[in-house]
Amino acid sequence: MSKITIRDVAKKCNVSVSTVSRAINNQDDINPETKNKILSAIDELGYIPNSNARSLKITESNVIAVLIKGLSNPFYLPMFSIIESKINSNGYTFSFYKIEENEDEISVALKLINEEKLKGIIFLGGFFVQNEEKLKKIKVPFVISTILNKDIIMPNCAFIGVDDFEESKKIVNYLISLGHKKIAFVGARKDDKSIGMLRKNGYIAALKDNKLPVVDNLIFFADKNVNPYNFEHGYDIIENILKINKDFTAIYAISDSIAIGITKKLLEIGYKIPDNFSIVGFDGLRINRFITPSITTIKQPIEEIASSACDVLFDMIQNGNNKQKIIKFDGELWVGQTTRKID
Repeated sequence: MSKITIRDVAKKCNVSVSTVSRAINNQDDINPETKNKILSAIDELGYIPNSNARSLKITESNVIAVLIKGLSNPFYLPMFSIIESKINSNGYTFSFYKIEENEDEISVALKLINEEKLKGIIFLGGFFVQNEEKLKKIKVPFVISTILNKDIIMPNCAFIGVDDFEESKKIVNYLISLGHKKIAFVGARKDDKSIGMLRKNGYIAALKDNKLPVVDNLIFFADKNVNPYNFEHGYDIIENILKINKDFTAIYAISDSIAIGITKKLLEIGYKIPDNFSIVGFDGLRINRFITPSITTIKQPIEEIASSACDVLFDMIQNGNNKQKIIKFDGELWVGQTTRKID
């Protein structure tokens, strides 16, 4: 009969080896039910923990890394605070890393795992649509927050957020319900393969569903050297848009930041909002409550998304629950002062 190992116990309980080690070492960061299940399996299998199994607790880290790509996007700031608080209050060490625009967030994560033996990772922002093979190299539990990707199927990870494609359709359909048929689109960069692409695709789908033409010269993108999710992008791009094509009655900007920048510039150069143009955004930034005119937008449940990201990661770490999760939240159509019905 072959010798029973810690891996046999982990396999029987459907948990990770490190979770078995935590149960053996009587650590606090493990669900009591999972711990009892592991201890029962140890007795049943006749496993005798050795010094290597016990020493795992010495070498393991308790650090959860939060990687943010797009720190200048005000959407992430309240999420950041919630996540930091929950990580610290649950006995983990919070570690924050800013990912530059030209950096690959998955490569950074893999480097950190090797250097710091991370317990888990939460990604805020980034590009994950076509990176399945690279994601599979991440061997610790991780959560990709604020974007859903139903095409990637792998264990040890979770996608949490709103459905950007469907929510984009929702707000464009709202403009169409107000009588708008010529709707300009202001997006991220043209080569964006993440949220910007999903929201653009939702815009196009809504037009097609309503049998409206997709007009190429009503679709605008940020230049490569421009941060696409800030106020300046919207403020700077709208004058160029008006030089190219004024034949539209509404503008869909893929973030509130862009929409606010567009609105401010249009008001400065003499246009009236929403009399001349209706404008909608996406995200539901808190600042929207304190500006006039307030932006009609899709309000994301920021607090719920951030809290859920932490809870799901804790579950994967503590209970070895490594089955992939896709958690979808609904956005809320929030009608502000920048839209009106037209004939």
